[in-house]
Amino acid sequence: MEKLTTCLWFDDQSEEAVNFYTSVFKNSKIGTTTRYDEAGAATAGRPVGSVMTMTFELEGREFMTINGGPIFKFNESISLVINCKNQEEIDYYWEKLTSGGGEESMCGWLKDKFGLSWQVVPAELGKLMSSKDPEKSQRVMAQLLKMKKLDINILKNA
Repeated sequence: MEKLTTCLWFDDQSEEAVNFYTSVFKNSKIGTTTRYDEAGAATAGRPVGSVMTMTFELEGREFMTINGGPIFKFNESISLVINCKNQEEIDYYWEKLTSGGGEESMCGWLKDKFGLSWQVVPAELGKLMSSKDPEKSQRVMAQLLKMKKLDINILKNA
């Protein structure tokens, strides 16, 4: 068990979300599932036997979900960053995570169909943006600000 685990709060879509995320990331696995018993269900207003929490791993990182009801929603103040080795990976994750009702945003950001924010970026983005040549860094930033899904070649050639 990791010392820190990210917990994602859903209304009642934990199982659907875990199945979706583990289908997108090849190096993934589903862990444990807990279900609401009578006492928990009465307190949370959830059906007895329905999913309460689930654990899963994506690329070796541990996550937990909770079906806690409609009280809290995701917003852009938290996002998960996917550092991609090439354009093929960027295209893959962009396509998968925007499918089924996801939304494109700017500068490599998107929301998936559950409203969770992701940044799909080239692993070398930090290096490109912190070039020893400040004009190069400015050109990279100028190109980045024009994009939704990032294009590595355009950023490299800026």
